[in-house]
Amino acid sequence: MQVNQTKSQFVAVASIAAELSAVMEVAKEISLAAANAKAIAFRAGEKAKGFQPITDFINELAKDTIELVNNINEYAFHLYRLTVNEQRMTEACRRFEKVGQLSVGARFADSLHTPLQEVRLRTQVCHREFIIQVSELLIKLADVMHPARAARVIAANSRIEASQAGEYLQSLQAVAESVDNAAQIINDKVHKCRSALTIINVAE
Repeated sequence: MQVNQTKSQFVAVASIAAELSAVMEVAKEISLAAANAKAIAFRAGEKAKGFQPITDFINELAKDTIELVNNINEYAFHLYRLTVNEQRMTEACRRFEKVGQLSVGARFADSLHTPLQEVRLRTQVCHREFIIQVSELLIKLADVMHPARAARVIAANSRIEASQAGEYLQSLQAVAESVDNAAQIINDKVHKCRSALTIINVAE
């Protein structure tokens, strides 16, 4: 395991954490937009009758996204811990190898062989687990895309329903735009997370 590879893992995990934090904030904004839309639809009464159930869908999508992101954060934190452990073991290997080079011909030089092999094995196991976690994280990130796509569809339907809301048209259209923009941001952030993972050289 090379030092540069470990650094790339740290960079990727840090990038993912930052993007997920942004996704969480956007999901909360969608939830707030749903609450605002519900209040507007209530005031509009019959004029926004078709919009009222849409607000429930928007709120559910926000909750689903927040739940998914919380779950993904656990994976990201586990990746960070694996990377830290791998970096420590890589450094231990480097030190063992350096001591081994300096002690060539020494009486107890052979005693370094067994612990060095053990550390190398543990490093390989840790890296394999990291690869598995990356694969699972990619699947989880794909799951976040589903609510984002659904939100964009709902935003389109919201615009149609808003067009029949009379004087509440502008307010409800603003909600639809807010949901649509939020969904696009989530989509972009998730793509950045996936891109961050691709910079990791997972070859053993």
